[in-house]
Formats: sequence, structure tokens, C-alpha cells
Amino acid sequence: MLLILGAAAAGFVNGLAGFGTALFALGFWLQFMPPSEAVAIVVAVSSIIGLQGIWLVRHAIFDNPRRLARFLIPALAGIPPGVAVLSFIDPHALKLVIAGFMLLYGGFFILRRTLPRIDRPTPFADIAVGFGGGLLGGAAGLSGALPTMWCAMRAWPKFETRAVLQPFNVAVLALTAAVLALRGTYTPEVLTLLAVALPVALASAQLGIAAFRRLTDDRFRRLLIGLMFVSGVLLIARELV
Repeated sequence: MLLILGAAAAGFVNGLAGFGTALFALGFWLQFMPPSEAVAIVVAVSSIIGLQGIWLVRHAIFDNPRRLARFLIPALAGIPPGVAVLSFIDPHALKLVIAGFMLLYGGFFILRRTLPRIDRPTPFADIAVGFGGGLLGGAAGLSGALPTMWCAMRAWPKFETRAVLQPFNVAVLALTAAVLALRGTYTPEVLTLLAVALPVALASAQLGIAAFRRLTDDRFRRLLIGLMFVSGVLLIARELV
């Protein structure tokens, strides 16, 4: 039941916003399986169900592929140094710091009537955010935090925003899944759990996508900010417990 509930929650949030699978699934799955197995299932589920979101925004991706490249290529370059940083810092403390930043960011913008609307081109900032996402992905498994915060402040239509976030998250998580596969993490037991969770997550993601279609551009931006706040709460709770 916990496996199915986690898959349903993760699939719906991924379909709705294009990120957040891990934070919403691990709260269920870590109660009955080791962290290594839970993370392996999360990254595999996120990568596969994220393909539905990519198909949803495929036209927006093809309309501006350079924008996505400005985030994604630096992120892939940032993952190795992020992994190397693990030898010098405590990932537990880093996650708490990031979670605190999520709470401050989400809480500040939730209380504002109007959201910032950055509509000028910012190629260097996009590259820096992408690289920072890769660093945090390698060091703490939180690659989507910075890009989501940054994209929520851009005056982009919801399909354009998601055309950055969804493929960004899928690419980073698919790379993570490939590394875990090479390490032999996907044992027959893990694959069995994945086979149960994946259909539930796929179906639930369709419900999330249907809800996404009904959102206005402004409400989608507010949804991203609200989910940042909720994700910060969940991350702090998970790390402290």
C-alpha cells in the first residue's frame, strides 16, 4: 500500500508540475525499504513518467532548443564536481540549508500579490543556474531546486517553463539511473517493486497533466513557488526524522 501511495503521489505531482517526484515518493517508500533501493526506484520512475511531460511540451522545446541547452549542458558539467564535493561537506547539512532556502523563497513569494516578471534575455544567469543545479544534483540529489526557483520568476508561458524543467529533470535523473544500474543497484527485488510502482505512477501522471492543462500561466508559476515551499518542509522533515 505504501508503495502504491508513493507512486500515485509522485506521478500526480510530476504530471502537474514536472518535478517533485522524489520528495513526494520517498516519504512513503523510506518507511519500508533501504534508501539506496528507494532512490533507485525514484530516479527510474521519474525518468520514465517524465517522458510523458516532455511529449506534452515537445513543441515548446523545439521552438527554443537553445534555451534548454543553456540549462542542461552546464548541469551535466556540474554533476561530477558536485559528486566530488561530497568528500568535503556533509550532505545532510547541505540538504537542510537548501531546504531552509526553499522555505524562505516559497514563503516570501507566496505572500506577495504580484510575482516578479523577468522577461529580458539572461543567458549567463541561465548557464549559472544550470551549473548550480548540476552541482546540487551531484552533491545532494536536488538538481531541480535552482532551475525551478529561477524559472518561476521568468515571465514565460507555462509550456515554455515546463519545456525547460521537464527535460532538465529527466536528463539528470536518467543519468543518475544509469550510474545506479552500473553499480548493480537494480536487483531482482528492486525491479519487482519498480514493476508495481511504474504503472500506478504513469496513470497518476496523466491526472496531473490533465490538471496542468487547466492552469493559467500565472497560476502555474504560483504552483511552482508553492511546491518549493512544500518541498522544503518535506525535505527538512525527512532529514530531521
